[in-house]
Amino acid sequence: MLPESLLACSPLGDEISPHFLRESDHVWLRALIEACDRCIGRPQRELAERLRQPLVSPAPEGKRRMAAHVLSRLWFPKNTAGGLARRARAAVFLESAKGEAPPGEVLAIVGGRLGISPEDLARALFADLPGERLVAPLPDAQSPGELALRVNLALAQGLLFRATSVRIEVVGNARALVRQAKLLGLLCAIAARPGQASALEVSGPLALFRRTLLYGRALANLIPILATCPRFELRAECVLRGKSRQLRLVSGDPIFPAPVASRTSYDSRIEERFASDFGLIAPDWDIVREPQAVASGASLLFPDFLLQHRLDPSRRWLLEIVGFWTPDYLARKMAAYRAARIPNLIFCVDELRSCARGDLPAGARIVRFRRRVRAGDVLAVLEDGGAGEAPRSSEKGALEA
Repeated sequence: MLPESLLACSPLGDEISPHFLRESDHVWLRALIEACDRCIGRPQRELAERLRQPLVSPAPEGKRRMAAHVLSRLWFPKNTAGGLARRARAAVFLESAKGEAPPGEVLAIVGGRLGISPEDLARALFADLPGERLVAPLPDAQSPGELALRVNLALAQGLLFRATSVRIEVVGNARALVRQAKLLGLLCAIAARPGQASALEVSGPLALFRRTLLYGRALANLIPILATCPRFELRAECVLRGKSRQLRLVSGDPIFPAPVASRTSYDSRIEERFASDFGLIAPDWDIVREPQAVASGASLLFPDFLLQHRLDPSRRWLLEIVGFWTPDYLARKMAAYRAARIPNLIFCVDELRSCARGDLPAGARIVRFRRRVRAGDVLAVLEDGGAGEAPRSSEKGALEA
C-alpha cells in the first residue's frame, strides 16, 4: 500500500483519476528492474539510493516513485544475519574490555576465534541493521507487466484506504467477494440485484472512530478479489489531501488479481475451531456451515452457521461471527434479521474489533470473544432459550488460548 504522498492521481471534477501504469510504461519499468538486479548481494542502503536516481529511460516522476516504493518492498531482505551480528558485537566488546590487545588487533583476534577474516567480521558487526542487510534475489522473476499491475494495485489500495464509504456492484463471482468481505470482517450490507448482480455497501476506515488502520488494511485486501470478477464497478468516497472526491474502479482496470486458491473447508481458523469445539460438547446439535442466504427486503444476509437440535428440529438458531463492528452496525443487522422473521439469532462479536463506543443493542443475543469463540458460551445461549447476552467467560479463556 502506498502512503498518501506517493499516490499518483489527478482531480477530474468531483472524481479521482488514478495514474495507472500501462503498457507504454514497460520500457522504463524494465530499466528499473535491471537497475535493482545489479544491487543483489549489496547492502539495502545501496538499493534505496539506486531507486532514488533517474533512469536511462525517461519515466514520469510520480509513476517512477510508486514503482520504486513497490520494488523496495519486494526486495526488502529478511534479517538473516541477526544472530551472527549479535555474537560478533558481544565477542568484540568482551575482547576490547579486557584491554590486553591494541584496538587495531581486536578484530583479528576475534575473527581468528570465530573463523572469519577481520574484514568479514567488520561487516558482520552491523549486518543486522536495515540499511546493511544484503539484497537477495526475488523468489519469482518480476516482468515489467507484472510490476505494473502490482503498482496499480498498491495505488488503488492506497486510495481506498482513505475512503469513508464504498459501494461495489458485481456480476459473477459475487459469492467469493462476499465470503472475502466476511472473512476480513468488514462492515458491509449486501443487496440482491436483478439477474446475477449483487451490491455491497461497505463502511470506509475514515467513517470509524477506532481500529481505522487495521480496518483500512482489511478493506484494501478486497481489491485483488474484485480483479477476479467478470464485471464490477466500485465507487468510493475518498478524502485525499483534505478534499472529498469519488474514486471509480471498473472491470478491466489493470490491477494485480488475487491468486486462485483452492477452496478449503472453512474460511477462517475461528470458524473451524468453533465448529470442532461445538461438535465435541454439543452432540445433540447439528451444525451446518454457510446455510442459505436470508432475504430481508432488498438485502441479503449471510449467517455463518445454522444450529439445529437433532431431536427437536424446531429448535433452530442462526449464528453469525462478526468481525469489525459498531453498536449501530449490530443494531441494523439485528433489525434486518427481525424483518426476515428470524427470531433465533446469535451474534459472536470480537471484542478486539470494536470500532466505536456505545451500548450494544437491547435484546441482542451476544457472545463476546477474543481470538476464539467459546463453544460453551454459545451452548449456554441455546440451552436457556437465548435470554439476553451470554456470560463473558470467554474473555479469560480466550486470553489463555
